[in-house]
Order: sequence, then C-alpha cells, then structure tokens
Amino acid sequence: MTDTAHSVVEMPARFSIKKLIFALLAGGVGLIAAFLLLVGKPAPQPRPADAPPPTLVSIVVATPTTVALPVETQGTVEPRRRINLVAQVGGKVSDVSNQFSAGSFIQKGEVLLKIEQDDYHFAIARAQSQVAAAQQRVAEERGRNLQAKREWRDLGSVDANALFLREPQLRAAQAALAAAQADLDAARLALKRTAITAPFDGRIESKRADLGQFLAAGTIVADIHATDVMEVRLPLTDSQLALLDLPLRDDDDIETRSVVISSRFAGQIWQWQGLIKRIQASVDRDSRVVYAIAEITEPYALVESGRPPLVPGMFVAADIPSRAIAGVTELPAAALRSDNTVLVVGDQQRLQRYEVDIKLRRSDTVWVVGLDEGMQVVASHSNALAAGSLVAIMSNVAHGQQ
Repeated sequence: MTDTAHSVVEMPARFSIKKLIFALLAGGVGLIAAFLLLVGKPAPQPRPADAPPPTLVSIVVATPTTVALPVETQGTVEPRRRINLVAQVGGKVSDVSNQFSAGSFIQKGEVLLKIEQDDYHFAIARAQSQVAAAQQRVAEERGRNLQAKREWRDLGSVDANALFLREPQLRAAQAALAAAQADLDAARLALKRTAITAPFDGRIESKRADLGQFLAAGTIVADIHATDVMEVRLPLTDSQLALLDLPLRDDDDIETRSVVISSRFAGQIWQWQGLIKRIQASVDRDSRVVYAIAEITEPYALVESGRPPLVPGMFVAADIPSRAIAGVTELPAAALRSDNTVLVVGDQQRLQRYEVDIKLRRSDTVWVVGLDEGMQVVASHSNALAAGSLVAIMSNVAHGQQ
C-alpha cells in the first residue's frame, strides 16, 4: 500500500519537468528565429525618387507690334469762361428781361436788367450846365487875351508878359472845360450802365437780383458762363505723361492732341471730340499729378443722334491716344509678377524669368516692352511656379493687340 502511493506522487512531478523543458526549448528556438530574421535580412537597396509631374500652364504667345496705347483718365466739365455779372452803378431795378432766369440762354449785348435812370438824367443835365459855364469862361479868357495883346502892341514892346496877356487864366479855363466835359461823359456812361447786358453768348447759372430790388455799385446780379467752349481738367500720372507728346512750354512745336470725351447721361453713353490745348501751370501738390486741359468746342451743338449738350458739372471719361510705341506686347494682367517680370517657357519646358518695361497697366490687361516674337509667356503666375520649374502647356490664351 505504501509503495503504490509513492509511485502515484512521483508521476505528476516528472510530467511537470518535461513540460518545463519543452517550453524552454520552444522559447529558445523562437528567440533564435527572431534573431536570425532581424539580423540576417538583406539591407534595403536605394532607388531614385520618382520625378514630380510637370505643372500644367496656359500661355500667351508674344506678338510685339507698334501701337498707340490708349491713355484713360477722367475729369469734370467746366466752362472756359465763367463770371459774376455785377451792377456797375447803383439804383432800383426798374425792368427785368424775360430771359433773366436760371438756366436761360443769353446773347451777347442782350439787356437783362435796367436800373432807374432819372438820377442819371439829372446828373447829365448838371454836367451839361458845367460844360456850358466852362465854355463861357474859356471864351471870356480868349477875348481878354486878345485885348491884352492889342494893348501890349500899342505900348510898342515886343516881348509881352504872360500874366499880362492872361495866358495862365486861359489855360485854367480850358482845363476846367476839359474837366466839365469829362464829367459829362462820365454821367452819360453811368446812364448807359443802367442797362446791364450780357458780355458774351452764354447761360445763366443763377440770378441774385430781381424787379424792385435796390442795387449798389458792385452788387452781383447773376452767375453766368459762356457756351462756346467747355473745358475738362484731366489728371495724368508720370507714366501716362511719358506716353503723350504734350506741350510743356510755349516754344514746344507739338500739335494739340485729340481726345475722346464720354459720359453716361439719361441711361446712354455719349461721346464728344476735344483737343488738349495746354498743360496746367503747376503740379498738384496733393496728388502729384499733372493736369492737361482739354477743350470741347460747340458743346451745345445739335446732332442727329440726339446727343445732349455737354454741360458744366458732368463727370466724363477721357481716352487719349498716345504716340506710337514699337515692340509692345499685350498680356493679361495676371501674367505680370510683383517684381515686374514674367515667366517664359524656355528650353526643355523649363520656366525662365524675363524683366519687362511696363508701358500701360489696366485691371485686366498690361502692355509691356522687352519680349521677342513667339515667346511663350505664362498667362497666370502662382506661388507654385518659379524659374526652373518643369511645365507642360495646357492651352494657348488668345490676347490680341488693341
């Protein structure tokens, strides 16, 4: 009984030792296999990286030509001649013309207002009386002068005394007559000035006097402007001025340059032809621009198209053709980079940077000089494009010359 129990206890012990030995062997084999996989695997072989695909771009083929670039500017219409019409003499307004109202057209010499004339007729009468008295005195002094000459001759003397001959008295009488005549002329001129007339063909902007109003000499009665010529002050930047041959001095032998004036009025765009006649005398101190003065003659002329008159205060755009410039290429504004360069597709489809001379820039178009015929200019630059980049042409953007 004792031997049997002892053998039963020994059997589980031997079985556990075998399991432990088996586990240790299996773990050792696993470690060896892992070591061989980590240490014994072949090193990775280097290979060149895949080249990035070329960037797709749209291009504009450069076609330099000789063009007169359009210089665009704008301004406000003003009359060449505008004045305050004033009364030259004082008095009460006794008569008013039917044309004397704001907006009315007036003709040169037309009587607009009349001032009461009674006081001026009285002044003429008084002046005429003074002239007659002065004439009488001159006649008396001439008679006394002749009498004195006869008396002096009877005395047998050759050289007469001027005072004895009353020559100073005669000259004083003659001067008094001249002064009296001048007073009479002044009185007649004042009477004439009681009629206030239009100094030129024009239009009344506003009136400041009316029937029954008393006017002092120098009182403004109306604001008027001439209707024969209108002017527009056109600001020009330095780059715009460089494109135009304009007279900067009196001795500049340069023909006046034509300009097209356009404005929207009553829902339509209308145009007028004008000429740049001169340059303003100074550079604007605030904006540093130079003003060219364009003149438009016959702004109120009737035309078959029904075009309205060009009146003061209208805001207009002006298109001035420049002098002819050779080698100009027209490009989209997006093709120009911030450093005044463009990107051109060169050899092996690589981009090259070209510096250009900007002649004129607009919101969507730029005109440059410095490109050769046939150059393929990138139509729109981006941060992904730079000199040396590999590109592929996607499309050709048409951008013709004006």
